[in-house]
Amino acid sequence: MEFFFEALLQFCGEILLQMLFELLVELGCHKISDGLKQPKQPILSVVGFTVLGLLSGGISLLIFPNSAIHDPIFRRLNLVVTPAIVGLIMATIGKSRVNKGQDLVRLDRFGYAFVFAFFMALVRFFWAN
Repeated sequence: MEFFFEALLQFCGEILLQMLFELLVELGCHKISDGLKQPKQPILSVVGFTVLGLLSGGISLLIFPNSAIHDPIFRRLNLVVTPAIVGLIMATIGKSRVNKGQDLVRLDRFGYAFVFAFFMALVRFFWAN
């Protein structure tokens, strides 16, 4: 039972770290999009969020050089589970924004949020201690 709670807390730490970075990027996207029209080419957004995810992963390593997850199997599992959870949270935030009549940015959608979080997790997977 203790093992289960330890694993759960480790995943929560990674989820919180990725949510922090994703919310900061989302805030920046909302500020930038106030004066700009969203691009019509989604592939550019995917490339952009890939780069932002990689950069965020690198920056997170400067702040938190150690992974909260130590077990190698759980670290691999984290590459899919955490981005999926973060994507669902961001999609929920996006749905809340729609209900309030607010504008959405691409990061408020599951797919874009997943891409960002996946590449951030990938950087942390390879370089976190």
